[in-house]
Amino acid sequence: MADSFEKIVRAMTREVYENMRRAVELGRWPDGRAVSPEQRETSLQAIIAWETIHLPEEQRTGYMPTNDCSSKADEERPVSLRDAAERKDA
Repeated sequence: MADSFEKIVRAMTREVYENMRRAVELGRWPDGRAVSPEQRETSLQAIIAWETIHLPEEQRTGYMPTNDCSSKADEERPVSLRDAAERKDA
């Protein structure tokens, strides 16, 4: 089954990918029918697999850039009195 799923994903055109993604976002297929929970799950798997093959990492669904904590160490941050009071009570 995994081989056939991969073959299908590799054969998907960008148009099919975009229609599938739109259907998952809206909960409806282009013809107006509702997307079932099973269809949503399978479609999400296909979307993620297609993006892994065809898109750079920063353009994929769920991408979160890595934060470089060292660059934020020197930034000034406001102090919240509520946070200080909560720590004092703990």
